[in-house]
Amino acid sequence: MKIYIDTLGCKVNQYESQALETVFAARGHEIGTEAAGCDAVVLNSCAVTAESVRKSRQALRRLMAEAPGAVVALCGCWPQTEPENAAKLGADVLFGSGDRLALADAVEEAVASRKKRACVDDALKRRAYEALPAGNLAGRTRALLKIEDGCVNFCAYCIIPYARGPVRSLPLADVAAEAAALAARGYREIVITGIEIASYGRDLKTADLTDAVAAAAEAAPNVRIRLGSLEPRVITEAFCRRLAALPNVCPHFHLSLQSGCDATLRRMNRKYDTDRFYESVRLLRDHFDNCGVTTDLITGFPGETDAEFAQTLAFIRKCAFSGMHIFPYSVRKGTAAAAMPDQLDRAVKAERAAEAKKLAETMRRDFLLAQTGRTLPVLFETERDGVWQGHAGNYALVRAAGSELKNREANVLITAVKNGALFGKISL
Repeated sequence: MKIYIDTLGCKVNQYESQALETVFAARGHEIGTEAAGCDAVVLNSCAVTAESVRKSRQALRRLMAEAPGAVVALCGCWPQTEPENAAKLGADVLFGSGDRLALADAVEEAVASRKKRACVDDALKRRAYEALPAGNLAGRTRALLKIEDGCVNFCAYCIIPYARGPVRSLPLADVAAEAAALAARGYREIVITGIEIASYGRDLKTADLTDAVAAAAEAAPNVRIRLGSLEPRVITEAFCRRLAALPNVCPHFHLSLQSGCDATLRRMNRKYDTDRFYESVRLLRDHFDNCGVTTDLITGFPGETDAEFAQTLAFIRKCAFSGMHIFPYSVRKGTAAAAMPDQLDRAVKAERAAEAKKLAETMRRDFLLAQTGRTLPVLFETERDGVWQGHAGNYALVRAAGSELKNREANVLITAVKNGALFGKISL
């Protein structure tokens, strides 16, 4: 059969969709590049916000229209958290956020017999890690390596613990084996990802995140290792010392902030305050030269006053982030924050997001300007009109003219900043 897989949401969803493609291809099926003409279509959905649910619903309807005769499968966090609502759209196969191999079986069966199937478990009862093949299509520069699933932080605004269940970790030997296999397949960068990778090893009791990163870095010594989103509590002196000693770990760290006000952080049920967060930023910059530190921010959380938002702006300015993802708070049914008093108007949330984005753009430009005159190692990915584009280790986007550079790393002397990217000359 011919199958098309569409994906919404986080890097873990991307990883799991790539794994599904690998599973279907190994069974002899063709992977389509569009829904039209396929025997089956799969939507791997997102439910992190109410907007994500709306987009998931919209995407499923679009796929049904584009492939009217195809078997339609819906999986991911939306049906996991809202199975009854998700089922109303009429998918032939309905799964949650787990058991991808059983999903593949169900799709095959539905194509053969038009037999419908629904299978959504209780995510909070999960205890086993579902191992799936890493990476996917040949020729890609960067591969995702999922090492962990689940989260037990229960932040007030977040539905994900209910969508993904408790922490489950890929055993350390398997982390090393997957990294080595990706290196052997020609990938030049591995992104360590998971739902909450700072909690890696909590279930294993014998390893932690530094062990997992070291295992991957040592198993693939000629491949860049980049970390996904981190909770600031994991950044310690020992963490920094160990990772800084690994030459292929990228000096780029994404720390989830969400607010720069301690009172707001407490309402969010975050597990740190601004002093602890800033200590994490300081440690990273002390141990990793010219590192990029990026973050997430939610504006307009319930009860956020003008004074609290001003504290947040002052704090992010102090941190001088190299990049930020900024979101107006979105009410998510089923979370503690949805029932909180003092919900802010949409216009206020949007206005604060716009103000924070202006500051983020200034900090981003300052970071890029500080790269001029430096020579950065750049892993090149794509080319257009003789100009190659890739990312430095600190995740700055770099463009340079050159001959064939795809999937190659080269040193670039940075000479200019333009349109949010660095420009430079290949340094021999």
